Amino acid sequence: MTPSPFRVSLTADFFDEAGQTKYQDIGLGLFDGDRRFSVGRFDEHHAEINSQQLSGVNGVVVLTPRVTDRSLSLSSDLLVVARFGVGFDSVDVAACTARDVLLCIATGAVDRPVAEATVGWMLALTHHVLTKDRLVRQSRWGDRSQYMGCELRERTLGVIGFGGIGRALVKLLSGFGMNPPLVYDPYTTAATVQEHGATLVGLDELLARADFVSIHCPLSEQTRHLIGDRELSLMKPTAYLINTARGGIVEEEALLKALNSRSIAGAALDCFVDEPLTSATIFAECENVVLAPHCIAWTNEMFRDIGRTACQSMIDLAAGVTPKGIVNPEVLNRPGFREKWSRIQHRMT
Repeated sequence: MTPSPFRVSLTADFFDEAGQTKYQDIGLGLFDGDRRFSVGRFDEHHAEINSQQLSGVNGVVVLTPRVTDRSLSLSSDLLVVARFGVGFDSVDVAACTARDVLLCIATGAVDRPVAEATVGWMLALTHHVLTKDRLVRQSRWGDRSQYMGCELRERTLGVIGFGGIGRALVKLLSGFGMNPPLVYDPYTTAATVQEHGATLVGLDELLARADFVSIHCPLSEQTRHLIGDRELSLMKPTAYLINTARGGIVEEEALLKALNSRSIAGAALDCFVDEPLTSATIFAECENVVLAPHCIAWTNEMFRDIGRTACQSMIDLAAGVTPKGIVNPEVLNRPGFREKWSRIQHRMT
Protein backbone atom coordinates (compact mmCIF):
# COMPACT_ATOMS: atom_id res chain seq x y z
CA MET A 1 0.00 0.00 0.00
CA THR A 2 1.30 3.44 -0.93
CA PRO A 3 1.80 5.61 2.17
CA SER A 4 -0.73 8.41 2.62
CA PRO A 5 0.63 11.66 4.11
CA PHE A 6 -0.84 13.36 7.15
CA ARG A 7 -2.93 16.14 5.57
CA VAL A 8 -2.57 19.54 7.24
CA SER A 9 -4.67 22.50 6.10
CA LEU A 10 -4.67 26.15 7.14
CA THR A 11 -7.62 28.53 7.01
CA ALA A 12 -7.57 30.99 4.12
CA ASP A 13 -7.13 34.09 6.31
CA PHE A 14 -3.43 33.29 6.74
CA PHE A 15 -2.90 34.09 3.05
CA ASP A 16 -3.22 37.05 0.70
CA GLU A 17 -4.97 37.04 -2.69
CA ALA A 18 -1.82 35.74 -4.36
CA GLY A 19 -1.74 32.76 -2.02
CA GLN A 20 1.28 34.01 -0.08
CA THR A 21 1.30 34.01 3.70
CA LYS A 22 0.56 37.44 5.16
CA TYR A 23 2.95 36.84 8.02
CA GLN A 24 6.70 36.44 8.19
CA ASP A 25 6.73 33.04 9.90
CA ILE A 26 3.80 30.88 11.03
CA GLY A 27 5.80 27.79 11.86
CA LEU A 28 5.38 25.90 8.61
CA GLY A 29 9.13 25.39 8.41
CA LEU A 30 8.71 22.48 10.82
CA PHE A 31 7.24 20.50 7.91
CA ASP A 32 10.06 21.27 5.46
CA GLY A 33 11.48 18.08 3.98
CA ASP A 34 9.14 15.85 5.98
CA ARG A 35 7.40 13.63 3.45
CA ARG A 36 4.97 12.39 6.07
CA PHE A 37 3.01 15.62 5.67
CA SER A 38 1.01 17.31 2.95
CA VAL A 39 0.38 20.97 3.75
CA GLY A 40 -2.38 22.94 2.04
CA ARG A 41 -4.79 25.79 2.62
CA PHE A 42 -8.47 26.55 2.28
CA ASP A 43 -9.34 28.21 -1.03
CA GLU A 44 -11.90 30.55 0.54
CA HIS A 45 -12.39 32.35 3.82
CA HIS A 46 -15.65 31.93 5.66
CA ALA A 47 -16.59 33.26 9.07
CA GLU A 48 -17.52 29.66 9.91
CA ILE A 49 -15.53 26.76 8.50
CA ASN A 50 -17.46 24.93 5.82
CA SER A 51 -17.68 21.16 6.33
CA GLN A 52 -16.39 20.54 2.79
CA GLN A 53 -13.16 22.33 3.70
CA LEU A 54 -12.36 19.66 6.30
CA SER A 55 -13.16 16.64 4.15
CA GLY A 56 -10.10 14.38 4.14
CA VAL A 57 -8.10 16.73 6.39
CA ASN A 58 -6.23 15.25 9.37
CA GLY A 59 -5.25 18.48 11.11
CA VAL A 60 -6.38 22.07 10.64
CA VAL A 61 -4.75 25.27 11.87
CA VAL A 62 -7.44 27.91 12.46
CA LEU A 63 -6.84 31.65 12.65
CA THR A 64 -10.23 33.43 12.90
CA PRO A 65 -13.09 31.27 11.55
CA ARG A 66 -15.55 29.66 13.94
CA VAL A 67 -15.58 25.89 14.26
CA THR A 68 -19.06 24.49 14.86
CA ASP A 69 -20.71 21.10 14.85
CA ARG A 70 -21.83 21.84 11.29
CA SER A 71 -18.19 22.49 10.36
CA LEU A 72 -17.22 19.04 11.61
CA SER A 73 -19.97 17.04 9.91
CA LEU A 74 -17.58 15.61 7.29
CA SER A 75 -14.55 15.29 9.55
CA SER A 76 -14.20 11.50 9.71
CA ASP A 77 -10.42 11.80 9.23
CA LEU A 78 -9.86 14.90 11.37
CA LEU A 79 -7.69 14.34 14.44
CA VAL A 80 -7.04 17.88 15.63
CA VAL A 81 -8.17 21.48 15.41
CA ALA A 82 -5.22 23.70 16.36
CA ARG A 83 -6.35 27.20 17.29
CA PHE A 84 -3.79 29.82 16.34
CA GLY A 85 -3.68 31.37 19.81
CA VAL A 86 -4.91 30.53 23.30
CA GLY A 87 -8.54 31.65 23.11
CA PHE A 88 -11.03 29.02 22.01
CA ASP A 89 -14.45 30.63 22.47
CA SER A 90 -14.83 30.49 18.67
CA VAL A 91 -14.68 26.68 18.75
CA ASP A 92 -17.51 24.40 19.82
CA VAL A 93 -15.55 22.23 22.24
CA ALA A 94 -18.44 19.87 22.91
CA ALA A 95 -18.85 19.28 19.17
CA CYS A 96 -15.14 18.51 18.81
CA THR A 97 -15.34 16.02 21.65
CA ALA A 98 -18.46 14.35 20.25
CA ARG A 99 -16.75 14.04 16.85
CA ASP A 100 -13.55 12.57 18.37
CA VAL A 101 -11.49 15.63 17.48
CA LEU A 102 -8.83 17.13 19.72
CA LEU A 103 -8.78 20.89 20.24
CA CYS A 104 -5.30 22.26 20.90
CA ILE A 105 -4.23 25.79 21.78
CA ALA A 106 -0.79 27.40 21.75
CA THR A 107 -0.19 27.30 25.49
CA GLY A 108 2.64 29.62 26.49
CA ALA A 109 3.27 31.07 23.04
CA VAL A 110 1.44 34.36 23.67
CA ASP A 111 2.44 35.00 27.30
CA ARG A 112 5.36 37.36 26.73
CA PRO A 113 3.95 39.39 23.80
CA VAL A 114 0.59 40.01 25.48
CA ALA A 115 2.27 40.93 28.75
CA GLU A 116 4.66 43.28 26.95
CA ALA A 117 1.80 44.93 25.05
CA THR A 118 -0.10 45.40 28.32
CA VAL A 119 2.86 47.19 29.89
CA GLY A 120 3.09 49.38 26.80
CA TRP A 121 -0.56 50.33 27.19
CA MET A 122 -0.13 51.07 30.89
CA LEU A 123 2.64 53.52 30.02
CA ALA A 124 0.70 55.00 27.11
CA LEU A 125 -2.35 55.65 29.29
CA THR A 126 -0.55 57.12 32.28
CA HIS A 127 1.70 59.34 30.14
CA HIS A 128 -1.14 60.47 27.83
CA VAL A 129 0.87 59.39 24.78
CA LEU A 130 -1.95 59.80 22.25
CA THR A 131 -3.02 63.16 23.65
CA LYS A 132 0.50 64.55 23.66
CA ASP A 133 1.01 63.37 20.10
CA ARG A 134 -2.08 65.36 19.11
CA LEU A 135 -0.81 68.45 20.95
CA VAL A 136 2.20 68.58 18.65
CA ARG A 137 0.23 67.78 15.49
CA GLN A 138 -2.32 70.48 16.34
CA SER A 139 0.28 73.11 17.40
CA ARG A 140 -1.06 73.12 20.99
CA TRP A 141 2.32 73.24 22.73
CA GLY A 142 1.01 75.58 25.40
CA ASP A 143 -1.55 73.01 26.57
CA ARG A 144 1.04 70.49 27.72
CA SER A 145 0.82 71.41 31.42
CA GLN A 146 -2.82 70.27 31.43
CA TYR A 147 -1.77 66.67 30.83
CA MET A 148 0.48 65.70 33.67
CA GLY A 149 1.01 61.96 33.78
CA CYS A 150 1.80 59.53 36.56
CA GLU A 151 4.41 56.83 36.95
CA LEU A 152 3.85 53.13 37.52
CA ARG A 153 5.93 53.46 40.67
CA GLU A 154 3.88 52.91 43.86
CA ARG A 155 0.78 51.98 41.84
CA THR A 156 -1.14 48.74 42.22
CA LEU A 157 -1.81 46.25 39.46
CA GLY A 158 -4.92 44.08 39.57
CA VAL A 159 -4.85 40.96 37.38
CA ILE A 160 -8.05 39.12 36.50
CA GLY A 161 -7.01 35.62 35.45
CA PHE A 162 -3.63 34.28 36.56
CA GLY A 163 -2.63 31.94 33.77
CA GLY A 164 0.55 32.26 31.77
CA ILE A 165 -0.15 35.80 30.56
CA GLY A 166 -1.04 37.13 34.01
CA ARG A 167 2.09 35.60 35.48
CA ALA A 168 4.28 36.96 32.68
CA LEU A 169 2.80 40.42 33.26
CA VAL A 170 3.58 40.35 36.97
CA LYS A 171 7.13 39.23 36.24
CA LEU A 172 7.65 41.89 33.58
CA LEU A 173 6.50 44.67 35.92
CA SER A 174 8.68 43.56 38.82
CA GLY A 175 11.27 46.24 38.11
CA PHE A 176 8.88 49.21 38.00
CA GLY A 177 8.63 49.77 41.76
CA MET A 178 4.93 48.99 41.91
CA ASN A 179 3.06 47.73 44.96
CA PRO A 180 2.54 43.95 45.28
CA PRO A 181 -0.01 42.92 42.61
CA LEU A 182 -3.53 41.76 43.38
CA VAL A 183 -4.97 38.71 41.64
CA TYR A 184 -8.51 37.47 41.14
CA ASP A 185 -8.76 33.92 39.83
CA PRO A 186 -11.18 31.37 41.29
CA TYR A 187 -9.18 28.55 39.68
CA THR A 188 -5.87 29.12 41.43
CA THR A 189 -4.63 29.07 45.01
CA ALA A 190 -3.28 31.71 47.36
CA ALA A 191 -0.02 29.76 47.61
CA THR A 192 0.45 29.75 43.83
CA VAL A 193 -0.19 33.47 43.63
CA GLN A 194 2.16 34.18 46.55
CA GLU A 195 4.95 32.35 44.74
CA HIS A 196 4.80 35.17 42.19
CA GLY A 197 4.85 37.93 44.80
CA ALA A 198 1.15 38.71 44.46
CA THR A 199 -1.93 38.43 46.67
CA LEU A 200 -5.11 36.51 45.88
CA VAL A 201 -8.22 38.59 46.61
CA GLY A 202 -11.89 38.74 45.69
CA LEU A 203 -12.99 40.58 42.57
CA ASP A 204 -14.60 43.47 44.45
CA GLU A 205 -11.48 44.06 46.53
CA LEU A 206 -9.28 44.01 43.45
CA LEU A 207 -11.47 46.52 41.64
CA ALA A 208 -11.54 48.87 44.63
CA ARG A 209 -7.80 48.83 45.28
CA ALA A 210 -6.15 48.52 41.86
CA ASP A 211 -4.83 51.42 39.80
CA PHE A 212 -4.76 49.15 36.75
CA VAL A 213 -7.27 46.36 36.19
CA SER A 214 -5.90 44.06 33.49
CA ILE A 215 -8.08 41.24 32.15
CA HIS A 216 -6.42 37.96 31.18
CA CYS A 217 -9.13 35.33 31.61
CA PRO A 218 -10.92 33.35 28.88
CA LEU A 219 -14.44 34.17 27.77
CA SER A 220 -16.90 31.63 29.17
CA GLU A 221 -20.39 31.62 30.59
CA GLN A 222 -18.80 32.37 33.97
CA THR A 223 -16.83 35.39 32.72
CA ARG A 224 -19.29 36.85 30.22
CA HIS A 225 -20.16 40.39 31.42
CA LEU A 226 -17.89 39.88 34.42
CA ILE A 227 -17.25 43.63 34.37
CA GLY A 228 -20.43 45.72 34.24
CA ASP A 229 -21.94 48.82 35.84
CA ARG A 230 -21.57 47.59 39.41
CA GLU A 231 -18.00 46.44 38.98
CA LEU A 232 -16.90 49.63 37.21
CA SER A 233 -18.46 51.70 39.99
CA LEU A 234 -16.07 50.03 42.45
CA MET A 235 -12.99 51.25 40.59
CA LYS A 236 -11.07 54.37 41.56
CA PRO A 237 -11.69 57.46 39.42
CA THR A 238 -7.92 57.42 38.76
CA ALA A 239 -7.85 53.77 37.68
CA TYR A 240 -7.52 52.27 34.20
CA LEU A 241 -9.15 49.17 32.69
CA ILE A 242 -7.15 47.12 30.18
CA ASN A 243 -8.72 44.29 28.19
CA THR A 244 -6.55 42.12 25.96
CA ALA A 245 -8.69 39.01 26.49
CA ARG A 246 -12.18 38.95 24.92
CA GLY A 247 -14.78 41.67 24.36
CA GLY A 248 -17.70 39.89 25.97
CA ILE A 249 -16.03 39.92 29.38
CA VAL A 250 -16.75 43.66 29.65
CA GLU A 251 -20.18 45.18 29.11
CA GLU A 252 -19.41 47.78 26.47
CA GLU A 253 -22.28 50.18 27.21
CA ALA A 254 -21.39 50.19 30.90
CA LEU A 255 -17.75 50.92 30.08
CA LEU A 256 -18.72 53.71 27.67
CA LYS A 257 -20.77 55.34 30.41
CA ALA A 258 -17.88 55.06 32.87
CA LEU A 259 -15.45 56.59 30.39
CA ASN A 260 -17.75 59.46 29.43
CA SER A 261 -18.55 60.29 33.04
CA ARG A 262 -14.87 59.99 33.99
CA SER A 263 -15.77 57.64 36.82
CA ILE A 264 -12.60 55.81 35.73
CA ALA A 265 -9.55 57.48 34.23
CA GLY A 266 -9.45 55.53 31.01
CA ALA A 267 -9.20 52.21 29.25
CA ALA A 268 -7.26 50.27 26.65
CA LEU A 269 -9.23 47.81 24.52
CA ASP A 270 -7.89 45.24 22.10
CA CYS A 271 -11.12 43.25 21.76
CA PHE A 272 -14.80 43.90 21.23
CA VAL A 273 -18.09 42.03 21.44
CA ASP A 274 -18.60 42.00 17.68
CA GLU A 275 -15.49 41.33 15.65
CA PRO A 276 -14.40 42.30 13.13
CA LEU A 277 -15.77 45.82 13.51
CA THR A 278 -17.49 46.90 10.32
CA SER A 279 -18.36 50.39 11.53
CA ALA A 280 -16.99 52.86 14.04
CA THR A 281 -16.88 51.51 17.57
CA ILE A 282 -18.93 53.24 20.27
CA PHE A 283 -15.61 54.18 21.87
CA ALA A 284 -14.34 56.09 18.83
CA GLU A 285 -15.03 59.53 20.28
CA CYS A 286 -13.62 58.82 23.74
CA GLU A 287 -10.35 60.65 24.32
CA ASN A 288 -9.49 58.57 27.40
CA VAL A 289 -9.36 55.22 25.64
CA VAL A 290 -6.73 53.50 23.49
CA LEU A 291 -7.97 51.04 20.88
CA ALA A 292 -6.54 48.24 18.73
CA PRO A 293 -8.19 45.77 16.30
CA HIS A 294 -7.44 42.65 18.37
CA CYS A 295 -3.77 42.69 17.39
CA ILE A 296 -1.98 44.82 19.99
CA ALA A 297 0.28 41.90 20.90
CA TRP A 298 0.89 40.68 17.35
CA THR A 299 4.59 40.37 16.67
CA ASN A 300 6.59 38.27 14.24
CA GLU A 301 7.97 36.38 17.22
CA MET A 302 4.49 35.63 18.57
CA PHE A 303 3.18 34.30 15.26
CA ARG A 304 6.32 32.20 14.84
CA ASP A 305 5.92 30.66 18.27
CA ILE A 306 2.16 30.08 17.93
CA GLY A 307 2.66 28.53 14.51
CA ARG A 308 5.41 26.23 15.70
CA THR A 309 3.24 25.10 18.61
CA ALA A 310 0.29 24.39 16.31
CA CYS A 311 2.41 22.55 13.75
CA GLN A 312 4.16 20.56 16.46
CA SER A 313 0.78 19.20 17.55
CA MET A 314 0.39 17.69 14.07
CA ILE A 315 3.91 16.25 14.16
CA ASP A 316 3.30 14.73 17.58
CA LEU A 317 0.06 13.08 16.50
CA ALA A 318 1.67 11.69 13.35
CA ALA A 319 4.35 10.11 15.57
CA GLY A 320 1.84 8.69 18.04
CA VAL A 321 2.74 11.25 20.70
CA THR A 322 0.16 13.16 22.74
CA PRO A 323 0.46 16.88 21.86
CA LYS A 324 0.58 19.73 24.32
CA GLY A 325 -2.15 22.29 24.96
CA ILE A 326 -5.14 19.95 24.66
CA VAL A 327 -8.41 21.59 25.74
CA ASN A 328 -10.48 18.38 25.71
CA PRO A 329 -8.10 15.60 26.86
CA GLU A 330 -10.98 13.18 27.41
CA VAL A 331 -10.99 12.65 23.64
CA LEU A 332 -7.72 10.73 23.93
CA ASN A 333 -9.53 7.82 25.59
CA ARG A 334 -12.52 7.70 23.29
CA PRO A 335 -12.58 4.51 21.16
CA GLY A 336 -13.52 6.48 18.04
CA PHE A 337 -10.49 8.72 18.39
CA ARG A 338 -8.13 5.84 19.16
CA GLU A 339 -9.32 3.98 16.07
CA LYS A 340 -9.00 7.05 13.87
CA TRP A 341 -5.55 7.91 15.23
CA SER A 342 -4.30 4.35 14.65
CA ARG A 343 -5.83 4.20 11.17
CA ILE A 344 -4.19 7.46 10.04
CA GLN A 345 -0.79 6.41 11.42
CA HIS A 346 -1.06 3.06 9.68
CA ARG A 347 -1.83 4.73 6.36
CA MET A 348 1.31 6.88 6.69
CA THR A 349 3.62 3.87 6.72
